[in-house]
Amino acid sequence: MKFSLFVHMERLDASQTHQSLYEEFIQLCEIADRGGMHAIWTGEHHGMDFTIAPNPFVSIADLANRTKTVRLGTGTVIAPFWHPIKLAGEAAMTDIITGGRLDLGIARGAYSFEYERILPGLDAWGAGQRMRELIPAVKGIWAGDYAHQGEFWSFPSTTSAPKPLQSPVPIWVAARDPNSHEFAVANGCNVQVTPLWNGDSEIEALMGRFNAACEKAPNVARPKIMLLQHAYVGSDAEDVAQAAHELSVYYNYFFAWFKNERPIQQGLIERLSEEDIAANANLSAEVMQTNLPVGTADTVIQRLKRFEALGYDEYSFWVDSGMSFERKKASLERFIRDVMPAFAE
Repeated sequence: MKFSLFVHMERLDASQTHQSLYEEFIQLCEIADRGGMHAIWTGEHHGMDFTIAPNPFVSIADLANRTKTVRLGTGTVIAPFWHPIKLAGEAAMTDIITGGRLDLGIARGAYSFEYERILPGLDAWGAGQRMRELIPAVKGIWAGDYAHQGEFWSFPSTTSAPKPLQSPVPIWVAARDPNSHEFAVANGCNVQVTPLWNGDSEIEALMGRFNAACEKAPNVARPKIMLLQHAYVGSDAEDVAQAAHELSVYYNYFFAWFKNERPIQQGLIERLSEEDIAANANLSAEVMQTNLPVGTADTVIQRLKRFEALGYDEYSFWVDSGMSFERKKASLERFIRDVMPAFAE
């Protein structure tokens, strides 16, 4: 099983400047590259200071000149916000800039907050339909002289300018339901799944859907599947307990953004009180420590070995957590130093 870093600029309040957040983002990515991680993933979000990532291709182009060997992936671009010609060209240009290190992750998107600002009236179903039309169109544009007449986009014969350096560029689809798994596999795409704060039963179910999709497409080469999940490698029990609490707070904010009900000012959601956080028992610190690889190195290794045995090809360490940069950095360094060697080929 390979390991990657999933990272954005992120903050829960305005105590840090965007510039300092970007500098910390770069430092975490440089640690991942020096530490021998397989890839770095960064995504796309708009108008949200919780997850600051307006264009992953811009960040990846910068990372291309700051890293040496690590692959650089969009984790993920939001399909309905892109025209196929624009996505094909920008991804191809980024692949050239990175020297053929680009992985293109694509998702339907998750936040109604973004939908209602960029494509009012869009829902998850419509976003998923756009993704299903977008991916074959991008592949056609890369191949060249491709015309498209679809439900959402129509254009005459078009060739990507430029074309990507890789042939093909690996494409990853963020999948949860069986139909998404089946679409990804049938179209020769890798699959990225995240159980969020849910535990091993969800991780097993996601692998089951992927395996079922592969069985339905016996003539397609089996793609790869990546598990994206928060983790924390602590120095001792006290450190681990603090991390579990911090992840509990983080997921309370994640859930609040997803519900899209609280007031938002200057890109930040109204602060949650201790009572708000305590009311979400399913997001408690105890749940975080039970359901996520949160512990000392030996504990984390044991959890990840189970995921490897299930058949996951890649584990992506989701480092965004609301905790301080120093704590994220220390956990990532312990993950590289103390956990990854247990999985060396």
